[in-house]
Parts: sequence; structure tokens; C-alpha cells
Amino acid sequence: MSQFPPHPTDSNSSATTDVTPVVALKELVSRLHREQNKIQDLLSSLGFALRSFNNLNQFLELIPLMATRVTDAEGSALFLYKPNGQIRLEQLHWQDSQQRKNIRKALETASSQITLLANSGPAAISTGILDDQMHAVLGPDVQIFGTAILVKHTERGWLYVLSRDPEYSWTETRQKLVRLVADQTAVAIDNDELSVELRKKERLDQELEIGAEIQRRLLPRQCPNIPGLSLAARCKPANQVGGDYYDFIPTNQNQLKPKPQASPENASWGLVIGDVMGKGVPAGLIMTMLRGMLRGEVLHGNSPAGILQNLNRVMYADLENSHRFVTMFYSEYDPQTRILSYSNAAHNPPLWWHAATKTVSQLDTLGMLIGLDANSEYENAQAQLEVGDTVIYYTDGLTDAAAAGGDRFDEDNFVTSFRTACKYCNSPQEIVEYLFDQVEQFIGSDRQNTDDMTLVVLQIV
Repeated sequence: MSQFPPHPTDSNSSATTDVTPVVALKELVSRLHREQNKIQDLLSSLGFALRSFNNLNQFLELIPLMATRVTDAEGSALFLYKPNGQIRLEQLHWQDSQQRKNIRKALETASSQITLLANSGPAAISTGILDDQMHAVLGPDVQIFGTAILVKHTERGWLYVLSRDPEYSWTETRQKLVRLVADQTAVAIDNDELSVELRKKERLDQELEIGAEIQRRLLPRQCPNIPGLSLAARCKPANQVGGDYYDFIPTNQNQLKPKPQASPENASWGLVIGDVMGKGVPAGLIMTMLRGMLRGEVLHGNSPAGILQNLNRVMYADLENSHRFVTMFYSEYDPQTRILSYSNAAHNPPLWWHAATKTVSQLDTLGMLIGLDANSEYENAQAQLEVGDTVIYYTDGLTDAAAAGGDRFDEDNFVTSFRTACKYCNSPQEIVEYLFDQVEQFIGSDRQNTDDMTLVVLQIV
């Protein structure tokens, strides 16, 4: 049998067969390595941008550039949905600077064709309207691939990559990378909106603090020295600004002159407590307006009922427009006679502790809320106070205070607590502290009352 010598190329063929898979594997590993480095660079760059840029527009300028690089596309476009119902081309990157202007003009034309109806919402764009417009203006030579930018599960924009290469393919890796860029864009938009809301809240908090400070200054800083009378008061708003009001008002011009806290022996003082329905800033504004008008009205020398009647007529239009009403108890104390003259506009009747009999009665007259009826009429009444007698003015924030189970402190508990305080407390200040402690214990130390609470205590000494 003849022997044929081996073909000179056989060994080379075998070597080629052995080497080709190795080269292919190395190329695959190298390509994966490049993709991994690309992703790491992307994450690093986007993370740095998110940390460094305080301006959202600065960050958005990077997005099309990033999307273009990680997908090996020729360009990228970022569209954002605007509250006015339109889509706007926010940023564009195109590698060929000579073509960039034409591409931008075409994409702006595409976005300008889309005006959402007020009830359509951004979902109308996801049906492909924007894709169709882009194809129409860019022509068939440009391939378009895009993904939505979702902020809290709501479409807020679209990120597209563009390529004129007919061989360009929208691979799974490229889809993931663009999705990653889109997600980072959504984070930046959400962070920016949170920052805007935070700044608004900070400005509002500052304004509320200013309002609260003004209101604190409008309330009496300390009780006046009235002969034969000992006074104490406290106002605790539920919010920074409250609708409760109390005041000690000089009843004649001479008392308004700069003096020490001492007042003339024959001077009467107005003692008032009120509650604007509601709480917060609106109630605080009404309370501030009410204070100024009442102080002016007191100087006219009318009776308590006349003061409330005039105040109601003046305030009626403003209160009617605001859909709010005011309860108020106004009284005047005469140090010479110890007579307390008063009139009530549907406020919680003050409680009168009779030291001689150790009993409690109410100081009340008929009268409607201020602001309810412009023609409301009010009644006058008087109480002859004696040494040791105590009168407490309060707002319904104390009697309506609720425990965790929903039970209210109510009027009966308040009267009982007041009676106990009058028996065992040595001063109006101690009475105020005792009653607040009782209510706060009832509510619970870990809970905040939902309404303003105000107390004014006067005692004949």
C-alpha cells in the first residue's frame, strides 16, 4: 500500500483551528471588559454630576452626551413633558457639529407638532405620536430608539438615541444602558422638585415664624397692675399661628400715655377673650385685625354690649367673605367699685368662683357670633365681685381637648378642676398652671392638642 506524505498545510490548518476560538474568546472578554468599564464610567460620571450640580439644567446637559457615548450612537435627544401640555426638546447632542443645527431644528419641529389636550396627560405621547413625528422630520435614514423617563411611575419625558448607520442595532445592552441614563435623569428631576418644595416649605416656615412672633408681640407680654386685682394668663396655640385672643385694654386716653405698669386708681380696664373659628394663619390674621378694631372701639366709651355691637357691624363684611366667625367675651373692671361689667358674643361663659360660698357660677348674656348677622344685638350685665372671688376666662380648646380614646375633657371636668384650683392654689398663676396640667395629663404627654388653648384668671385681693 502506497504511503502519501502529509500535506504541507495540514499542521497549519490544525493550528488555525485551535487558535481561532481562543482569539474569539479573548476578543469577547475584551469587549465585555470595555462594556463594563463604560458602565462604570457612566455610573461614576452620573453620580458625580448628581452630587455636584445644584442646577438641574446643568445635569440635563450631560444626559444626551452620556446616552450617545454608551450606545455608540451618533446623537441623542432629551424631551421633557411640560405642565402646559406640550413636549419640549430639552437637550440635544449630535457628533457632527455641521449637522447639529439641522437636527435640532427638525426635532423642535417634531415636538412643536404635539400639543396635549388638557385631559390627555402624558400617556398620549407613549402611544408613539412623538416617534411618528420624529420619523417624519428626520427621514427614513435616521434610526430612532427611545425610552421613557419615569418619575414616581409617571412619564415625565423621553430619551432617544439616533443613528444614521444602517447596521446599527438596538441591542439589549444598549437598551439597559439608556434605561440607566433615563433612570438617573428621573432621579435628578425628582431631587430638583423635592428641593424646590423644600425651599418653599422653608420660606413658609420662616413666614409662619414671623407671623407667630408678630402675634406673640400683639398678645400682652405681661398682665397690667390693676389696683385690687391679681391677674395671670396663658395662650398655647395648636400651630405656630393661632386664632385665640385675649387682651387687657385701657379704657381712656390717659392710660395710653407712657408710664410704669401702675394705672390711676379710678381707671377701668377692659378684659377680653375671643376665639376665631378655625386655626392657623387665616384665623391669626383675623385675630390681628380684630384686636386693632376692638382697641379703637373701646376708647369711644361705649358699654360692653355697645362695643360688641359696633365691632360686629364693622367686622361683618370681612368675616362674611372669609366664611369665619368670632366668639368673644368683653368685660370692664372698675377697681373702685369692684364691679365687672360684661357682654357675651356666644363665647364660653367665664366661671365665677364665689369665695364666700365656695360655689361656681357663670357670667353670661345672650348674643350671637360676631360676623354672623350684621344687625345682631348684645346685652349688658354686671357682677359685684368681692375679695377672694376668682373669675376665669377660657377658650373651648381646653374643654374640647381629646384623649387618645376620643373622650373630651368637657365642661364638667373643667368646672371641677377650677373649683379645686380655687380651693388650694394661692394665686392666679398657680390656677393657670394647675388647669393646664390637668388638661395636658388628660390628653397624654405624648400627644399635641389640636386646638388653641387660652386662660385668663383674675382674682380680687
